[in-house]
Amino acid sequence: MYSGTGFYSLAEAARLVRVPAKSITRWLYGYNYTTTDKNREKQQHFAAPLWKTEYAADTFADKVIGFRDLLELRIVREFVGHGVPLLVVRRCLETARQVYGDYPMTTHKFCTDGKTVFMSVMHDGLESELIDLRKRQLVFSHIIKPSLYSGIEYDGDTARRWYPEGKNRRNIVLDPQQQFGKPVLVDVGVPTEALFSNYKVEGGDQAALNIVARIFDIPVRKVQAAVQFEEQLRLAA
Repeated sequence: MYSGTGFYSLAEAARLVRVPAKSITRWLYGYNYTTTDKNREKQQHFAAPLWKTEYAADTFADKVIGFRDLLELRIVREFVGHGVPLLVVRRCLETARQVYGDYPMTTHKFCTDGKTVFMSVMHDGLESELIDLRKRQLVFSHIIKPSLYSGIEYDGDTARRWYPEGKNRRNIVLDPQQQFGKPVLVDVGVPTEALFSNYKVEGGDQAALNIVARIFDIPVRKVQAAVQFEEQLRLAA
């Protein structure tokens, strides 16, 4: 049912893309806010989601997202982290969808030519949302840089898998065709979370690494890579 889509709780997504779960909820499911008009009367508003997620919000008891949602969140995180207002991010997404289709920011075309979309949004009445001309001209090159896409592997223009440690360290991969898109060891297919859990149960030391390696019949160095990855996720949470 979920093969090829990926399956992540908001808590898992928060750790993987290093964004608070609260922010993910606001971005993907919308939020209410209040303004006060000139007569000091309060007005209630609803900010719509930035996009429609791969799974509807009411599909499961708890909200979950797909692989493409996960990768798109990484790009939104970069924009927001560089001080780009959410209004500008929203307009950029809307414009990019018209050009590249659904989930536009992680298409191969966007990572090479997205500057055109971004600048068109900047010159469409939203320039004042950024601090000054110099920042407006440079912000895109600071955000959409090769390192942001270096771990993404494409099939044509569509992102198919993500190596979260980058192209030079391909120990771990997120592939929606494997284990519902959870992080797994490359060429082994064992989820890093399973290895980490067994490592902790066995004592969380060097001896535990050796035990887990024997249990799963894989090299100790691969168990160690999985443990280090999971520890980094928990530190970033």
